[in-house]
Amino acid sequence: MTEVEVQLGPRSYPIYVAAGILEDLGAYARRHLTGKRVLVVSDPPVGRLYGENVRRSLRNAGFIPLWAEIAGGEEAKTLDTVRDLYDAALEGELERGDAVLALGGGVVGDVAGFVAATYMRGVAFVQVPTTLLAQVDSSVGGKVGVNHPRGKNLIGAFYQPRFVLADTATLETLPEREIRAGLAEVMKYGVIWEEAFFAWLEKEIERLLALGSEAVEHAVATSCRIKAAVVSADETEGGLRAILNFGHTVGHALEAATNYQRFVHGEAVAIGMVAEARLALRLGYLAPPGVERIAALLSRTRLPRDIPAEIAPEALLEVMHRDKKVAGGQLTFVLPEDIGRVKIVRGVPAEAVTAVVKECRAGASRASAVT
Repeated sequence: MTEVEVQLGPRSYPIYVAAGILEDLGAYARRHLTGKRVLVVSDPPVGRLYGENVRRSLRNAGFIPLWAEIAGGEEAKTLDTVRDLYDAALEGELERGDAVLALGGGVVGDVAGFVAATYMRGVAFVQVPTTLLAQVDSSVGGKVGVNHPRGKNLIGAFYQPRFVLADTATLETLPEREIRAGLAEVMKYGVIWEEAFFAWLEKEIERLLALGSEAVEHAVATSCRIKAAVVSADETEGGLRAILNFGHTVGHALEAATNYQRFVHGEAVAIGMVAEARLALRLGYLAPPGVERIAALLSRTRLPRDIPAEIAPEALLEVMHRDKKVAGGQLTFVLPEDIGRVKIVRGVPAEAVTAVVKECRAGASRASAVT
C-alpha cells in the first residue's frame, strides 16, 4: 500500500492507495473518526456494488452507518440534492461529532463534501473515491460544491477530508470510457509538474488502459503525491494551486455549453488541454514538440481532442468570462511552457482564444502535426 500525506498543519490527512482495502474501511475510519454515526452518500450503481460491504465494515468497527443515494452525473450537483441530503442527515440524527462519507465518483464527493462542510457548520468528512478521476483529482484537496445553471462549481467551499481511501480494485468495474477520462487528469499532472511522470505515461499507457495493477497504483499514487504537494503549498488557490486548472478553463466551458450532457469531465479536460497547449503555442510560451506530445498521448488514450463544430466560439467565451478565475474581466489560463512546467497567464486576449477555438473545432483544416 502507498500512503501519501497532504500537509496542511492541523488539517493534514493521509491518502491510502492500494487494491483491496475497501473491506477494511471501518478500521481506517476508526483511526480518524470519533463520532458514532456515518452518513454514507453514494449513487445507485456504486451502492449495488459496494454498499452492503461498506456498511458491514463500518458496523464491525462500531459505527452506525446511515445511507443516502443521489443520482449520478453532473445534473445531481444542485442545491436541491444538497437539501435532500440535509433531510437524510436530520432524519438519521446525525450530530456535529459524526461524519459524512462519500462513496463514489467526483459528483458524489463534491456534493457530499459540501453537505459535510455546511451541515451544522461542519462535520467530519471522508472520501472513498471509486472512479479513476475521483481517485487522482476530485477526492484530494478539499474542493467541494455544486453547480449553478450559469457555471460549474460556482457554489462551494474548501473543506478537507479526514482521510481518503482509494481502492484501485474498484476501477475494474468501470466502463472503459471512465478509465480513459480519468487518465486525462493523470496526464495533466505530468504536464504541470513532472516531465518524468509524463514520459512514464508515454511508456506505460497501454498497461494503464488494461488496468495493470502495479501501473494503476503507481499512477494514482503519483498523481496524489503531486496534487498533495500543490495543495500543501496553496490550500485555497491563492496562487500555485491554480496550475491544477490546466485544461479546465476550456473544459469547464465545454461542459457548460453542452449542458453537462455530451462529455464526461475528463473528456472535456482532454479537449481543453489540447486547446490550451495550442493557445500557449500561439502566445509564444510553448514550442511545437510540446503540443505534439500532449496531443499524441491523448490520441493513444482514445480521448477526444476536438471542440464540436456546432459550438460557436462566442458561446465558449461567454462561459469563460464567468469562470471563477476571471478577475477584472480578464481571462486567465494555465499555459504550459514545457512538459513539466506551466505558467499562470492573466489577461489573455479574447482574440487569441477565439482563434484557437476555431482552430480546434472538429472539421477545421488542421493536421495532427502542429504548424
